Amino acid sequence: MKPCKITIDKDYIIGKIDNNLYSSFIEHLGRAVYTGIYEPGHPLADANGFRTDVIGLVRELNLEYVRYPGGNFLSGYRWTDGIGPKAERPRRLDLAWRSTEPNTVGIDEFAKWAKKAGTRVMGAVNMGTGTAQDAADMLEYCNFPKGTYWSDLRVKNGSPEPHGIKLWCIGNEMDGHWQICHLNAEDYGKKARETIKMMKWADKSIETVVCGSSHGHMATFPEWDRIVLEHTYDLADYISLHSYYSFRENRFDYLASFMDMENFISSVIATADYVKALKRSKKTMYLSFDEWNIWNDATERKGEWPEAPELIEDRYSLLDALAFGGLGITLINRCDRIRIACLAQLVNAIAPILTEPRGRVVRQAIYYPFMLLSKLGRGIALNPVVNIEKAESRHGAAPLIHAAAVYDEENKGLNLFCLNIADEPALLEIDTRSFGGEAMAVFEHLSLHGSELGAINTFDNPEAVRIKTLPIPKNIKNVELPGLSWNVLRLKCQTNN
Repeated sequence: MKPCKITIDKDYIIGKIDNNLYSSFIEHLGRAVYTGIYEPGHPLADANGFRTDVIGLVRELNLEYVRYPGGNFLSGYRWTDGIGPKAERPRRLDLAWRSTEPNTVGIDEFAKWAKKAGTRVMGAVNMGTGTAQDAADMLEYCNFPKGTYWSDLRVKNGSPEPHGIKLWCIGNEMDGHWQICHLNAEDYGKKARETIKMMKWADKSIETVVCGSSHGHMATFPEWDRIVLEHTYDLADYISLHSYYSFRENRFDYLASFMDMENFISSVIATADYVKALKRSKKTMYLSFDEWNIWNDATERKGEWPEAPELIEDRYSLLDALAFGGLGITLINRCDRIRIACLAQLVNAIAPILTEPRGRVVRQAIYYPFMLLSKLGRGIALNPVVNIEKAESRHGAAPLIHAAAVYDEENKGLNLFCLNIADEPALLEIDTRSFGGEAMAVFEHLSLHGSELGAINTFDNPEAVRIKTLPIPKNIKNVELPGLSWNVLRLKCQTNN
């Protein structure tokens, strides 16, 4: 059994965790929208065609925002196609995903869905084929009360109250050659600046996210980020970063993916702070990690231009859930600069929720660590000092225990998230002396682990992977973590300080 000492001091503060860290993403991709969140005729569909079984699972995740409508789809999307009478909306070829888009769901429908799902819309404007004027028009349609062409059109279309979308992505992955009307950093930076200027003139209360690099291994990273920020630093509120992780050949490397995520975040922060110094600015640029997930699936498209095809519908295993949980821990530990994070995506396409057309819904394995992070990962992030041996991975020397600590000041509670990437169990000694000697005790131990790392949840076996409740340890000096496990240890102060 591997010994490990974790020291948690209430003065080792990283920062307050922004609730926006627990957000997600819906794109017009595959079955994310059609037969995902929207399926008229389904036995559990409401009067608007939204699947209430899906809404129920989404509400359990307690999401702050859902980013919409893309994604790669965004760079060729005409937002006006998705408003007005449904019978009059055009069917379009979606060049990004080589699908046919019926435009049955647009911004008005999605805003209604978001309210039902207990979340808010993180809007996105087209910086590929779209213009700054298109973006300003969409903002006016969504946010202006009434009395102008676009606001009155929204009222006419059945939404008398503004949608009130206060957070906007200025394009998507514009550094990528796969993006429709891809731009270089100079051209995107100039276009993004003028777009933000027009949007904020129309509604000064909004916040905006400019496109950073699509991932940390792009040939243009971090120069892209530097150039974009030099154009937009004074107007933008966040810069985005995206990253996906997949199992290749080595299990240890996969579970140590959090190391790569940490390095990526550090590089983006360093780049942003360089621009801050260059501009002699007092403003700190925060980060929006608005696409992150495990992505293993490489589904080949069947047929040309299908409507709502099955695309990148990963079936997540217990092993995937462990790697995913490690990434979530990293986001907590960098909450001093990451203020927004979006699990990409939410339903069917690389998603924690999987549906059958006209049928059932299931929580995938990654649903559980995200649910617990969202539920218990709110409060003050503390920097745990983890004393355990390291092992070499393709990302560098990785600690065998990866941990994050979240303190709830009001309830005097402490939630410790731990990923054990070693095969053998670990024996934790948790030092919480700053909270008052032996004041802390574990009152709940939740764990994801099992002998079948390849286990997945199916419609016929929906709980092959699930959270297990382990016996409560007698004291915090001897807490056992199973080998290859993701855990939440909930501690409570036993005395008042």
